[in-house]
Amino acid sequence: MTDKQLQDQAETSNMKKDPADWVTGDEPMTGAQKSYLKTLSEEAHEPFDEALSKGAASSRIEELQASTGRKPPQQVAQQSAEQSAQQSAQQPAAEERQPPSRSAGAKSTSTAKGNRA
Repeated sequence: MTDKQLQDQAETSNMKKDPADWVTGDEPMTGAQKSYLKTLSEEAHEPFDEALSKGAASSRIEELQASTGRKPPQQVAQQSAEQSAQQSAQQPAAEERQPPSRSAGAKSTSTAKGNRA
């Protein structure tokens, strides 16, 4: 399965659950969430609440990403993959490419008939 197929499938599956449905959503936010949320809060000039739960922190991170113009890592990866695909589509296929030209001083490795030593 390709990354694109996995991403398409993930959008329609339960891999992305609503934070309100998380089993551990009421636990305190993780250290990574706390650090990233603090950074986003500072960039957005918004107050930072270090008492948020995991679920609430996840929702707040998404809000602040939208207001600061940051994209979640999976969206960045998806955008990079789409750009690569577009660049590949713009490049000519191998059979359409011209073979590399030889320099004027290069010797030919083939010999003419009858001129063999």
